[in-house]
Amino acid sequence: MSEFRGIDVSHWQGAIDWTRVKAAGIQFAIIKSGGSDDGFYTDPRWEENYRNAKTNGVAVGAYYFVGPGCTSAADGKADAERFLAQLKGKQLEYPVFIDLEATVPSAKTGATEATIAFCRALEAAGYFAGIYSSTDSGFRERLDDSKLTPFTHWVAQYASKCTYCGAYGIWQYSSTGSVNGISGNVDMNISYIDYPSTIKTGGFNGFAKQQAPAPTPAPAPARKSVDEIAHEVLSGSWGNGDDRKNHLAAAGYSYDAVQAKVNELMGAYNQPQVIYYTVRSGDTLSAIARKYGTSVGTIQKLNPTLIRNVNLIKVGWKIRVE
Repeated sequence: MSEFRGIDVSHWQGAIDWTRVKAAGIQFAIIKSGGSDDGFYTDPRWEENYRNAKTNGVAVGAYYFVGPGCTSAADGKADAERFLAQLKGKQLEYPVFIDLEATVPSAKTGATEATIAFCRALEAAGYFAGIYSSTDSGFRERLDDSKLTPFTHWVAQYASKCTYCGAYGIWQYSSTGSVNGISGNVDMNISYIDYPSTIKTGGFNGFAKQQAPAPTPAPAPARKSVDEIAHEVLSGSWGNGDDRKNHLAAAGYSYDAVQAKVNELMGAYNQPQVIYYTVRSGDTLSAIARKYGTSVGTIQKLNPTLIRNVNLIKVGWKIRVE
């Protein structure tokens, strides 16, 4: 399983030296854009952190911290619209998350509805949406996680391993990390999904959808030589009369060239050609004779061991008609 090292930051980290952060091996950062936990606001270092992280080649995602009043579908949609305004004009390689940890457990149903509405509004706008919360107090106590499986999860649990039982893409494993370029503590994360590839290929988060490479055309079937086709004609594979002409023309072969080769192989330019016909449903011997300008008696003589009764021929018989 691939692992990508990341952090999440807000104005609480102060001015960040993103050049040093990148040099320290940090591959992605989930940056706070704002929230609704203290009125409606934009994080004062959102634009700065986004710009400088991108400049230094650190992949970026974003999160929006919803307040305790985000407990209905209407609340979730309204917060999503504020988040979208902060995201406008930007390209983010990692998901955009609702950060839900301030609602009370008794509002679990409403908080779940708000979270779904928030994520659906982001998806409708072309974003790859996800949910951030903690293993126990968030996804278990404050949310009905059984209804949130369609959205990628970012799980907070400060321990030696993540014990969350569902599927998740990012684990926030510490709030006391230390990274060159950041003064003080910083949250540390591991991503187990190559989100940048999924997001860029799918055309999410401000990226244009990448066109799949055109499939390599299958090689044209090898064309057979006139000599090969002539031998197939002699074996009866191409039918007789007009059927043979039509089949050869449909396959792109010259009937005249093939027939000339057939005659050559037979050594019979001036000799009668041996022609066979495969009996089909509804055929009669007299109708076959008329088609080839011959008689029932002649056909019977050419097939003495097969046609004993001129009124009895069977579908599938290959009979000689000339």
